Amino acid sequence: MDRKTWIAVILCSLALFGWQWYYGRKYNEEMARYREAVEAAKAAQPPVVTAASPIPPAAPAAPTVPGPTSPAPGGPVLAPGVAPVAQTTPEAPERRELLSTGVAEYTFTTSGGGISEVALSRHVLEGGPVRLNAGRWSPIGAVSFIQGRPDNGAYEYEAQPGTAVLTRVFPDGLKITKNFRVSGEGSGDYVVPFDLIFENVGPEAVERPFYNVHLGAAAPVHPRDLPTYTGLNWRRADNGSKFIDANWFNEGRFLGFSTRAARPLYEQEVTGLRWAGVKNQYFTTIFTLPEPADARVLAWPFEVKFAGESRPQNALEASLNFPGFRIAPGEKVERRFSLYSGPKEHGQLSALGAEQDEVLNYGMFKPFSIALLWAMNTLNRWLGNYALAIIVLTLVIKSALYPLQSKANNSMRKMAALSPKMTELRTKYQDDPTRMNQEVMKLYKDYGVNPFGGCLPMMVQIPIFFGFYSMLGTAVELRNSKFLWVNDLSQPDTVFHLASFPVNILPLVMAGTMLWQMSLTPKTGDAVQQRIFMFMPLIFIAFCYNFASALALYWTVQNLFSVVQLYLTRNQPIPALTKIAPPADLKGRKGGKGRR
Repeated sequence: MDRKTWIAVILCSLALFGWQWYYGRKYNEEMARYREAVEAAKAAQPPVVTAASPIPPAAPAAPTVPGPTSPAPGGPVLAPGVAPVAQTTPEAPERRELLSTGVAEYTFTTSGGGISEVALSRHVLEGGPVRLNAGRWSPIGAVSFIQGRPDNGAYEYEAQPGTAVLTRVFPDGLKITKNFRVSGEGSGDYVVPFDLIFENVGPEAVERPFYNVHLGAAAPVHPRDLPTYTGLNWRRADNGSKFIDANWFNEGRFLGFSTRAARPLYEQEVTGLRWAGVKNQYFTTIFTLPEPADARVLAWPFEVKFAGESRPQNALEASLNFPGFRIAPGEKVERRFSLYSGPKEHGQLSALGAEQDEVLNYGMFKPFSIALLWAMNTLNRWLGNYALAIIVLTLVIKSALYPLQSKANNSMRKMAALSPKMTELRTKYQDDPTRMNQEVMKLYKDYGVNPFGGCLPMMVQIPIFFGFYSMLGTAVELRNSKFLWVNDLSQPDTVFHLASFPVNILPLVMAGTMLWQMSLTPKTGDAVQQRIFMFMPLIFIAFCYNFASALALYWTVQNLFSVVQLYLTRNQPIPALTKIAPPADLKGRKGGKGRR
């Protein structure tokens, strides 16, 4: 690199370090002010003695979840503090009941009154079906009025046709009724309408400053699931959405330096909340509101560890915090939800409405991802194998781009033929870079060569590649799909480990085919540009090495197709270099000017 490039790199590095230092300092200051505000709000509350439910030994301690401290738009003022009545330890033993839709089995618990886990019979892991929210002590749909932990008080269970009814009466007369309608009607039979009813059956008015409805937990279901897909998603009615992954809570570090402290809690006031959910790489649990409502979204972290793995993985638990209520004797307050707990399949999520397919997080390449997913699933229905579907889809895409690639190859061959003349110009004007660039561009113009013609096919394929990247990262359809030595196209194709480092074959084959293709491609540009292109295989390995092996399969096949195309055209004669005559009107203008 020349001196200017080094100066630019150093300045960018200093700017990055400066930003990280500034951000870390400001964050710590804001967290300190936040803690002071929370402590002051707690101190302002009158002391109330509560008997909290015991925490099972296997459950990690939940962080303190503060109640709302500001008024929700259009609602009553929400105050922090503990519940105004005692939460008592349940005397009755826990009771568990099962209801099934055929594709999902829901385990209801009377401890906390909700769904303790969801077993998905069509999606299997070693030893049984995929289980969502398993192993956590906060059931889906649990309601709490107390800070610090969910309330796992005892509910009564009543089974009605296709419905689980859970009820609990508090000492002050507040009765909570939860109706989970497991009827098997909905998107893929994974939808459970959920009615939450607060009723005052006592002689005095009942008041609660706020209440939490728990969304359950999200954790990886496989040790090689990418942790950045495990997180919390929510969306507003005005199409504003947000996603945080479970790594959001970690201490921020850069080059060994701490940029911010670990964060124990995520909270966000949301105006017009439409839905919120927790998810991992391939499965999700979403609560949808029939009408937008104001709420606070809360999440806190925990860790899970798989057998045989040395490091734990991040996970999180979440809840929705709603404005409180005051209910006169004999009155009731109802809130309705639609609960989806199942695979992140685009067709089923889009059928739910309210843009719930946004939980797939396709990003700016969403149109490409959706089109590629549809094509892949269609080909799989015809061929019966997802690997073959990806191969055929790749060949179709490359065939459609064949004319463009042929023109690019011809342009690169012209550039290669111009290489001696360009070398002469660079030698002649090596001390005058501006003049050298002018002469090089004039050379391109004189011989009708487009210096960017060889890049066009790559530019066209970039959105296709990232469309595949976004789609394959969450394509639950690929789970357990096999191809040759690959046991699961949704996971890296690790065949063995070297000193705990996974050896994945397909990304290495992909890099080899890229080098092969580059060796056959006509050499254009100067030596520096050619060396930069030699780093491309390393960049693609970084993208694909620990990603779904289906992505490496796609790029390997397209590389092989390009190699075949280059072999078919490599023996064609080098295009003749002839100068392009200027247009006739330009000649006339030049001549007229000279005659004047």
